[in-house]
Amino acid sequence: MCVRDKKNFFFFDNNVEIKINSLEHAYLCVLEENLDVAYSIFCRNDSPRGLWGTSLVEILKNYLEKYPTYFQIRNFLEIDLDFLIKNEKLSYVESLLGSLDFISGINQEVYKFVARVMLHNKLYKIAYNYMIKSKDFYYNDPELHFMLASYYYNSMNYEAARFSINECLNMISNYYPALELKFKIEEKLV
Repeated sequence: MCVRDKKNFFFFDNNVEIKINSLEHAYLCVLEENLDVAYSIFCRNDSPRGLWGTSLVEILKNYLEKYPTYFQIRNFLEIDLDFLIKNEKLSYVESLLGSLDFISGINQEVYKFVARVMLHNKLYKIAYNYMIKSKDFYYNDPELHFMLASYYYNSMNYEAARFSINECLNMISNYYPALELKFKIEEKLV
């Protein structure tokens, strides 16, 4: 059984009370590398998060029988990947990243989701690689072009930033954050 002492781990809210057999308890078991107990707790929680948790544990164990849904991936992949990175569970991060080619068949935005987490964690080169993979997989995503423009802008590659922001604005011409970024990019190119 997993101990309910979270002091050695990053939790999103340190004031959260962890009750036995709760979803929080299952995530604590994941962090303590007790995947069998985590799995059994997730199975007892008939909720979107619990159902995702069963798929997550299977992915972390490098087999997948209970496929996650499009919405489970959209709602929970980023949060859990960030959670694993912050808790330095690198083998789990690798397992999750290793599943992306497969789960991209369920939700084509997975590479963008991963890129966003990597950007948030200042893993810029990895983020860039996933943005390019996402662009190759699904080019017509304005949010992705905005992310690329931001990346290029911060890398001082203003011509590439201009191209990406224009691609974004070609898809959503009134996207305010993109309009602001375009203005900043154009100032650098003068």
